[in-house]
Amino acid sequence: MTERTREVEKLEERPLIEHLRELAYRLRRILIALAITFMIYFMLGLELVRVYLPYPFFGLKYVLAEVPVLYPSLFDSISVQLTQLFIYNELPKGVKLIIINLFDPLFASFYISLYLAIFTTIPIIVREIWAFVAPGLYEHEKKLFKSIIFPAFLLFALGSAFAYFLLIPLMLRIILLYATALGSAVEPTLGLRSFVSTVMTLLIATGLSFELPLIMGGLTGVGVVKSITWLKNWRWGVLVSFIIAWIISPGTTGGIIETVIGITLSTLYFIGALISKFMEKGRKKESQKTLERI
Repeated sequence: MTERTREVEKLEERPLIEHLRELAYRLRRILIALAITFMIYFMLGLELVRVYLPYPFFGLKYVLAEVPVLYPSLFDSISVQLTQLFIYNELPKGVKLIIINLFDPLFASFYISLYLAIFTTIPIIVREIWAFVAPGLYEHEKKLFKSIIFPAFLLFALGSAFAYFLLIPLMLRIILLYATALGSAVEPTLGLRSFVSTVMTLLIATGLSFELPLIMGGLTGVGVVKSITWLKNWRWGVLVSFIIAWIISPGTTGGIIETVIGITLSTLYFIGALISKFMEKGRKKESQKTLERI
């Protein structure tokens, strides 16, 4: 009897209610982690405090370091500070933010706190998902899952950075050009809530889109899709890339942002196809070694 057979029999012996309880337990832990981190970003501010080391001569002080210190503040929280950073760094000169609805600043802080909470709890989310699905996986599937945790986090961060440093500034400048072309009768303004929600949507959507090579490599790694299939159907991959670009784009830039995102995702598709090819070769080598041992 193989190890896999023993694991399956062990899982089959457990009633469905036990699996549901385990799932509820893991989801509860994820929600608690999200809630705690959300409250930190939503209700606590961050300030760098200088720590001084006494200098023995002439009563001078020597700066040792700047230590980040959290303090309770709803109106100067980390999310509010980050909103200010978005406004100063992303908003082009000539565009003004306005408050259209009474609770726009509150919703803006909420959106940013939620994004930061999801981003920082990704390791906990992955760990809980892993703890739930690991008993039903083969050994090589467990190794594959462990090996993609850090790349998944890195690709999400790269996707968000791509949106923050390239897509969002480009989008806002195009909007400013359109507004300027209409003449002095139109003043270039943006609603605060609309601005923050658009920025957060692009950060999350682009971050998730950058997981494409990892998803392709993972499907090939577990034997679901062959690498040659990705290469043969590259036209469909490019088409889907541009469809995704059309979905996540704000759609107010005359197709420029959609084209940039589509080309980027198409490039990631080909990178994923190459990664799948290397992973398939690795699987074949491992299979040959296993057969040689037998």
